[in-house]
Amino acid sequence: MKDLDALILGSGGAGLMCALTAARRGRKVAVLDHAAKPGGKLIISGGGRCNFTNREVSADNFVSENPHFAKSALSRFPPEDFIAMVEAHGIAYHERKHGQLFCDGSAQQIIDMLVNSAREAGAGILQRHKVLSVEKIETLYSVTTEQGVFTAPKLVVATGGLSFPKFGATPVGYDIAKQFGLKIVPRAPALDGFVFSDADRARLEGFSGIALDATMTTNGVAFRENLLFTHAGFSGPVALQASLHWKPGVEVRIDFIPALRREELMEWFASRKGNKLEIKNQMAALVPKRLAERFCDLYLPDALDMGNYPKKELAAFCEKLQDWRFVPAGTVGYGKAEVTRGGVDTSELSSKTMEARKAPGLYFIGEVVDVTGWLGGFNYQWAWASGRAAGESI
Repeated sequence: MKDLDALILGSGGAGLMCALTAARRGRKVAVLDHAAKPGGKLIISGGGRCNFTNREVSADNFVSENPHFAKSALSRFPPEDFIAMVEAHGIAYHERKHGQLFCDGSAQQIIDMLVNSAREAGAGILQRHKVLSVEKIETLYSVTTEQGVFTAPKLVVATGGLSFPKFGATPVGYDIAKQFGLKIVPRAPALDGFVFSDADRARLEGFSGIALDATMTTNGVAFRENLLFTHAGFSGPVALQASLHWKPGVEVRIDFIPALRREELMEWFASRKGNKLEIKNQMAALVPKRLAERFCDLYLPDALDMGNYPKKELAAFCEKLQDWRFVPAGTVGYGKAEVTRGGVDTSELSSKTMEARKAPGLYFIGEVVDVTGWLGGFNYQWAWASGRAAGESI
């Protein structure tokens, strides 16, 4: 492919959106990716059904050193614009809780829509092209791959983050940013589970498999969703959401009974009659039985009738149930994390075009940028919006 207007590194969601947008504007573009097939992590997202967006998206649903950066791109390509594309291609979808939209069928439908749209507009999509080096030679960016050398005056980096290395994630996008003098916000796995310390693992031994509605709070941000105990720690949507806001050494607080206010919970216990064994059984109305039994063993020191239990001790027990605290040893890691928090510092980029201020013609979009969304389709909406912004500029 010769006389290209732009090269796009990465055939994931952001790269494909950028390619089809630019090609429809008459730009001659080529997408290069080391993977055998386009689509990246799209194929496994949403359990294979692709949580492709969320009906309610704002910059408040993202974590970044600059919380305002995403506003421009998101406002110019809102969820309804991508939904219109999905509907125009006859892809059936459904809405789950919290505005999350999923394909009725396979995530492959979204990939096919993007790939076919890009190719029909004239974009080239070249797989199995591992990037070996990137250079700026006068006015052109030169990309050397295992299959040859490509040049263009514009280069878009849409290489994603470090999550799911088994699907081909690499640090190449960050390496390119550093090569051209751009700052990188420290990266960490996010939207993944928490791992217990040895002490917490001991006091919660045997809880693996328990699931319940809970509220998890860290760094002043609270989420209420399903919580799952694993053999190593906590998972489930609420843990994944909290992990995005968590930093090493920071405490996490859990309310295991979010449906009741503290006063209501204390009244519930005060109205109970019976010994400790009976209370364990009655607590099954509030939390899973194994959790009730363990909390009674840990935090109810004797078998007093709950109706006669000292108010101070009862308040302390309720606090354990509704404000249980722990400091995670860490998160599960990039192997299972859905996204990478951090990335190319947004102060280095134009919020309108995604172009690097220090390197004219160089753009960064999608997960490689320090814009990370909550669980629920927000990261794909950022991929579409940032890809569209760059595609309209190159």
